[in-house]
Amino acid sequence: MPLDLHAFNNAFLRARDRIREQGADIAAEQQKLRALIPEDASADDLAFALGMAEDLAKPEPPPRQWSALYHEAGQIHADSYPADGTTEEKIAALEEARRKIWAIADRAAPDEAPHIRAMTRALEHIENELRDPTFPLDGYTPPTD
Repeated sequence: MPLDLHAFNNAFLRARDRIREQGADIAAEQQKLRALIPEDASADDLAFALGMAEDLAKPEPPPRQWSALYHEAGQIHADSYPADGTTEEKIAALEEARRKIWAIADRAAPDEAPHIRAMTRALEHIENELRDPTFPLDGYTPPTD
């Protein structure tokens, strides 16, 4: 019988959470995962599953430390969501925010620049929706419950 990858991955994630959040015993969690491996598992499935079980013992990497440029771009992103103004003013604000964020990304470290540029995608989607709404709101009245 082949290894049920979906069930094994779910069991791995639950075990990892128990270790990180509840301080569960790593060796016991590894043994539970090994017990899920069928006796007739293929060599590839066996290597995968045993590797995953061993990965439970690896310490969690420290959280990434973002630069001041990343945080500056994040603040521009957060401040750019237009609540007031005409559609044209909202679009202009979003365009300006995207331009500023892109300029910051141009000054950022090569490993951080793509993450900063990615901040502009949500703004671009909002801008596109303002230009050509998927669902026109003219005459729309929200339900009152």
